[in-house]
Amino acid sequence: MRLSQCHNFHDFRRLARCRLPGPIFDYIDGGADDEVTHRRNTASFEQCDLVPNVLRGVQEVDLSVTVMGQKLALPFYCSPTALQRLFHHRGERAVAAAAARYGTMFGVSSLGTVSLEELRKAHDTPQIYQFYFHRDRGLNRAMMQRAKDAGVEVMMLTVDSITGGNRERDLRTGFSIPFRLTLAGMLQFVIKPQWGIQYVTHERFRLPQLDEHVDMSGGAVSIGRYFSEMLDPSMNWDDVAEMVRSWNGPFCLKGIMSPADARRAVEIGCAGIILSNHGGRQLDGSRAAFDQLAEIVDAVGDRIDVMMDGGIQRGTHILKALSLGAKAVGLGRSYLYPLAAAGQPGVERALCLLRAELERDMKLMGCTSLGQLSRANLRFKSAA
Repeated sequence: MRLSQCHNFHDFRRLARCRLPGPIFDYIDGGADDEVTHRRNTASFEQCDLVPNVLRGVQEVDLSVTVMGQKLALPFYCSPTALQRLFHHRGERAVAAAAARYGTMFGVSSLGTVSLEELRKAHDTPQIYQFYFHRDRGLNRAMMQRAKDAGVEVMMLTVDSITGGNRERDLRTGFSIPFRLTLAGMLQFVIKPQWGIQYVTHERFRLPQLDEHVDMSGGAVSIGRYFSEMLDPSMNWDDVAEMVRSWNGPFCLKGIMSPADARRAVEIGCAGIILSNHGGRQLDGSRAAFDQLAEIVDAVGDRIDVMMDGGIQRGTHILKALSLGAKAVGLGRSYLYPLAAAGQPGVERALCLLRAELERDMKLMGCTSLGQLSRANLRFKSAA
């Protein structure tokens, strides 16, 4: 299968599976426990039908949006995700370049594999910096100051990952950073030698945002121990409020799922919230973000920018989320599979296909701008 034969999310996933060793593919592909929430994230969109209007004169469609003060050409962005150079040797460089080409926002994770400074210098499109709350409060302050010094526009704190999820696919293969593979896991690397050649012939794999704290040689803290030892499960609203004041710019919380928490985010001065269950990778059995979207938009949508991620595979999924009141949606696996499949050309093709789908869907719905989308265009199926 070639990149030119990829026409949707599922095609990119198949190509990524062909090219990645099994343990790395499963790291992207898998969720927590029985992966119920992972499956529900996409299935939730199937419980919502679109009701189009016709004869509305929709020759031109405007897909631009302003979210958290950032003007984007598209209402979807590349969410920050960890370890991207494991999936393709260019990692975040490829994703940032593709996002910049299409005029949308991209994110850099504190567990990213390219420095936020390098990416900020290379592209002038809006950039999010995502980080976790550490026991070392000095480290938290230093990470925020580093992002501010680099010129990052939006700070994102992930609040649903005070400890790592139970990802059983990784346990079976022994996937970890540094690698601690089982025999079956090692065999998967043997039968996909091209990945190994790319890995050893390019720059050393590292985590530049956390170089002093997580060491790829195993001499410091592994990724698993990073979540269990360095992150602070005692984090509370007072801690976050202090960070919002310190940042003094657009600050969003990723992992909000309840109206009560959404209201607290407004009270402490956040510019945005992202409804998310971490792609089904944390608390299995938690609700899909799309299923919570209307309730939270009704609670705070006039006071804060509400976004969501999880399960986005089609332009119609984006259309439904925007119709419920989301200002924008985040992509995760929807660009990670293309990254793994073909690097920057893969991500660019995926973004291009989603843009084309969304523009076509808007025309078929009888809408020329995102502001014309509303719940009047949706009908929800009754529960069985």
